[in-house]
Amino acid sequence: MIPKTESLPRRAVILLSGGLDSTLAARMLVDQGVELHALHFTSPFCTCSRGGDASSAGCHSQAQIVAVEMGIPIKTIVKGQDYVDVIRKPSHGRGTGMNPCIDCRIFTFRKAREFMTSIGASFLVTGEVIGQRPMSQRADAIHFIEKNSGCNDIVLRPLSAHHFEPTLPEREGWVDREKLLGITGRSRKEQIALAEELGVIDYPCPAGGCLLADKTFAIKVRDLFDHSGDVTMADLNLLKVGRHFRLSDGRKVVVSQNQESNRRLETLCAAMQDRSPFPTVYYSQGCPGPSVAIFGTADEPLPMSILSKIYSRYTKPETAAPFLVRILSPGEPHDIQVPRDDDFTEVQDGMLCK
Repeated sequence: MIPKTESLPRRAVILLSGGLDSTLAARMLVDQGVELHALHFTSPFCTCSRGGDASSAGCHSQAQIVAVEMGIPIKTIVKGQDYVDVIRKPSHGRGTGMNPCIDCRIFTFRKAREFMTSIGASFLVTGEVIGQRPMSQRADAIHFIEKNSGCNDIVLRPLSAHHFEPTLPEREGWVDREKLLGITGRSRKEQIALAEELGVIDYPCPAGGCLLADKTFAIKVRDLFDHSGDVTMADLNLLKVGRHFRLSDGRKVVVSQNQESNRRLETLCAAMQDRSPFPTVYYSQGCPGPSVAIFGTADEPLPMSILSKIYSRYTKPETAAPFLVRILSPGEPHDIQVPRDDDFTEVQDGMLCK
């Protein structure tokens, strides 16, 4: 427990995702006169977005909007390199994919407690609803996370408070427990009704998601950790771009799917040129076609056989061979001629997500 002499009883930190539940929790506490400070965590794996596109600004921008509308200061924390170890070696297991939900929540709460202490706040607020998420929002998991994050007794969940023993801010009268709720389960009907009652009308992401829980995406994450000892956030971001192949000789191949992912692939690989193994990037010059990244080493020969199969498969059928392809990196860009080879079996067998 944080000594009262070091904190302000009516100051709290809210974990603000930008979704419906945390927005409602914020509104309920603001209406009770609590001085809230928002903490927003960003991750490459959030699937929330206004338009349903995981690559858009999504919950980050929505959290900012909510904070501004409610007059709440907000700080954003990027789950960076220190989060990679949480994904690689979670202490408390994973869900059906590569999602370390319990460890992720402990990680988040510890960061939030540090921020809470730094601003002299007395408790944490979340939009969690008991029973909503199968791994991290069960009653036993909630208590376990609080204990192992050092947040016992200081986490207030306004939407589900009546299903827990009164917390420190409730017992001390910093918040009115009678104005809190007892929502449970996965349905959002009660939250939607509450949103109408409180005048919360813009919530683009009522139920967020995590790519790490996606079984298909998890295949690529697992393959990355199996073949790389030094994984960075750039590596994890790259998993969201294009088709991924692991060849029989151990090399990794990424093939973009459209013009937007061409640019994204080229940008991410350009930042990896000091890596080992580094990616060599190839770009279709003669006609619309994919950009291709092949992770190898400097002393390996030009993978013409692989390029022939890929460009024969993913360039428009009417394109005549040889294909004009530019090597973008490393070194000075230069063009090569790639012959046709329609036998895609060798590469197809290495596709990570069929």
